[in-house]
Amino acid sequence: MAFELKQNLKLSQQLIMTPQLQQAIKLLQLSRQELVDAINQEMEENPLLEEISPDEGNENAMNEEYEQDVLSAERENIKAIERTEEVNMEKGAGAEEFDWASYLEDYGPVGATYGGKDSEETSWDNVLTESQSLAKHLTWQMTLSSFSEDEERVCNQIIGNLDSNGYLCATVPEIAQLENVSEEFVETVLKKVQEFDPPGVAARDLQECLLIQAGMLGVKNKIIEVIIRDFLKELELKNYVHIAHKLKVPLREVEMAVLLISSMNPKPGSIYSEEKTQPIVPDVYVIKSGEEYKIILNDDGLPRLRISNFYREIMGGLSAHSHHEAENGKKYIKDKVQSATWLIKSIQQRQNTIYKVAESIVKFQKDFFDNGIDFLKPLVLRDVANDIEMHESTISRVVNNKYMHSPQGIFEMKYFFGSSIKRTAEGGTIASKSVKEEIRQIIGTEKPRKPFSDCEIVDLLKGRGINIARRTVAKYREMMGILPSSKRKKYF
Repeated sequence: MAFELKQNLKLSQQLIMTPQLQQAIKLLQLSRQELVDAINQEMEENPLLEEISPDEGNENAMNEEYEQDVLSAERENIKAIERTEEVNMEKGAGAEEFDWASYLEDYGPVGATYGGKDSEETSWDNVLTESQSLAKHLTWQMTLSSFSEDEERVCNQIIGNLDSNGYLCATVPEIAQLENVSEEFVETVLKKVQEFDPPGVAARDLQECLLIQAGMLGVKNKIIEVIIRDFLKELELKNYVHIAHKLKVPLREVEMAVLLISSMNPKPGSIYSEEKTQPIVPDVYVIKSGEEYKIILNDDGLPRLRISNFYREIMGGLSAHSHHEAENGKKYIKDKVQSATWLIKSIQQRQNTIYKVAESIVKFQKDFFDNGIDFLKPLVLRDVANDIEMHESTISRVVNNKYMHSPQGIFEMKYFFGSSIKRTAEGGTIASKSVKEEIRQIIGTEKPRKPFSDCEIVDLLKGRGINIARRTVAKYREMMGILPSSKRKKYF
């Protein structure tokens, strides 16, 4: 059998991820803070990019109608840039020039811009404070105690091995080996540290933590110590009758002891936790105007970019240098201009896509914005993708880590997407999140001494026209962080 080489001409279609598309996809899935960090990093690496100052931005403030005209003009300018680049490529590298006059200087915000020249700005000196950590608080108490040098070394080792809840992570033998001391010496120092504030700190487990706090309270009731030592499992299950029977004491005494134990803090170090609650900055505002809703993108805090005109003067000055140096300089500037243009176009495309997705969500979930969570409709990514003629993966990237401020509160944009459950009486469907809210409302109306079981919740939901299984109720309850009825029961 003979083999031979032949040349064939074949036409085929192939999907290629261009650098522009890769950058647009990357920016689209970033959260607001990640986008700001990405822009700041690009500004550091690209000298042609500069941020428009707030004063300069206020002088060019736009209303909503004018913003749409600016967007149209931007698209025309971008096309002009692309046509200019094509013409320059046809002319050849020697005659390559960049048309600065037609360059889009900056992209205008799609939504509203907040703050201004005359707005009162808060000084950070008045709001920034240094929070005291658990380690600093304990070290400060150590310096006020009469510790020897060896005791201070062991004490520092103990403090350094506490977790965020104030529990000791390392064992006594490990600390003794690290500091080259006896285990009895470490135990002595540990007992002293356990007398520090907050009560219960440096405990090795929950039992020891509660016993330390009971000792500091000076309670002489022995039942409390016995319950903590021997009946923690029954205490968790609220089986107080069994505890009273085992201890051969009246149930009332057990209840009083449990009431005092319940007032103790099982996580004493959490009050000094360095983790602070970060406020959510919404990406989109949904504002009701009459019977309709307006979508406003929050561009406050996002750097507004343009290409520095300073480099046009540099381009003009390159002609005085040698031909080789001029060509290298022009090539460098053109590459940076192209990179900056891609970034600005990608940011603008990101904002436009978020606007379209938010607009589609408001259209599908108008009843929710009018009346609340009971009117949340089942919605999947495919519905919005078909509505705005985009791919489902694009919608998924948009709604991830993006937040919407609405008359009903602040929600993550993916909150509005969820599966559906069939109703029995009405024959329609209801969103799973609405079912969770129904379960939450039912549990909120139960009697503390006699909470509803999952089976009882199923029957109550059937009365509201919702037919789901008991295991589904249990799953939704666990997803919402609600305990089972045996642990929700309150005796006092």
